[in-house]
Amino acid sequence: MAEQLVIRVTAMPTDLNPYGGVFGGWLMSQLALGAGSLASRIGQGKAVVVHASDFTFPGAMAVGDELSVFAQLIARGRTSLTIAARGEGRERNGETVVEVARGPFKFVLLGEDDRPRAIDQAE
Repeated sequence: MAEQLVIRVTAMPTDLNPYGGVFGGWLMSQLALGAGSLASRIGQGKAVVVHASDFTFPGAMAVGDELSVFAQLIARGRTSLTIAARGEGRERNGETVVEVARGPFKFVLLGEDDRPRAIDQAE
């Protein structure tokens, strides 16, 4: 499955760290939202994060910059999906783009009883 654009959002003043840059936790949450969106579409139902690791933050964003989140399925288990998420920041008043965050998320698909269900069991 090819990488897909899943979220585009503008960094606001409430998303900054004490040093004036965009907070890494906000970037991770945006990647998680985008990866979760793709996991829910693939799994056709509820998908919850059970593991996230190996995050890198190779670039920086400023308030007003636009974040684009891309996601791609990289592994499939019986009840789980692993989604790679990547964020690119575009400067507010230009076209310069830099990768600002990257990391994988593992999701487990849940049924109506909130217990793990097989991927091919569409709700």
